[in-house]
Amino acid sequence: MHDGIVLDQVELTLGTAGFLFDCGIESGAITAIAGPSGAGKSTLLNLIAGFEQPRSGRLVIAGSEHTRRHPAERPISLVFQDHNLFAHLDIFTNVALGVSPSMRLTAADRANVDDALTRVGLGGFGRRMPGSLSGGERQRAAFARALVRRRPVLLLDEPFASLDPDLRVQMAKLLVDLHQETGNTVVIVTHDRDEIRRVADRVLVVEQGRIARHLRKAEFFDRTEPSAAGM
Repeated sequence: MHDGIVLDQVELTLGTAGFLFDCGIESGAITAIAGPSGAGKSTLLNLIAGFEQPRSGRLVIAGSEHTRRHPAERPISLVFQDHNLFAHLDIFTNVALGVSPSMRLTAADRANVDDALTRVGLGGFGRRMPGSLSGGERQRAAFARALVRRRPVLLLDEPFASLDPDLRVQMAKLLVDLHQETGNTVVIVTHDRDEIRRVADRVLVVEQGRIARHLRKAEFFDRTEPSAAGM
């Protein structure tokens, strides 16, 4: 059984747009989803996350079928361009919600939250409010929340797009470092070729709602001109 992600003839219609995804995403690798705007990159991620339900086909994640399961039942964590922190809750609580939405935390849970904050460079920030943090710090908090969830799959939808170039580089390094620690399966939607170069092992190129190419990173840069990927 494939331990990563399998989309087996997964079909979806949104308005007048049709999508058909048939591919496997390697377990334990960082796979970038690339392609022109409107091609279906975020739609592919939303199908894996469960935010969109396919008309037909099967979706397998970490060896189990999840085609019709609710997003909360899927073995995934999510980090978006918008960090999705609750402005009225401190950083510790925002991260701890990844462990227990009801905030019923054991001492070990609290220690794990503190450890996650330290690992992303936010040690001592637990009582700070999101509004007092920079954009990069808020995104680090979102990474900490994903860490404490301890899911085998991490989905990221252009998580660094709103950050300045230096912060993008720092956050890409953080992603790679955390991936090396956890060994989880990472899928990241990006339009940035430099970001692909920094973080990815493999690249899925989406065009017109289909998987056009599935390449190792070196093959992607050998075979793809910037204009060909719509990037």
